[in-house]
Amino acid sequence: MPTYVYETLADPPEHFELQQSMKDAPLKVHPSTGIPVRRVISGGFGLMKVRSRGKFPKAIPSPSTNCCPGCHD
Repeated sequence: MPTYVYETLADPPEHFELQQSMKDAPLKVHPSTGIPVRRVISGGFGLMKVRSRGKFPKAIPSPSTNCCPGCHD
């Protein structure tokens, strides 16, 4: 389940994290205070596939798919 960052719409804003399902609607109010909140878009960490077959392919997009070799295998 992903962790989302929220901030209150108060001055100064308070930031907090909440684990929610991707299917859940974003919160509109702080769960304990009732202050209006918004979800903060952040970079976060993603999972990256690491190739273990030696050298990486050249990152040249294929003309037919406009995608790099090996990114969908």
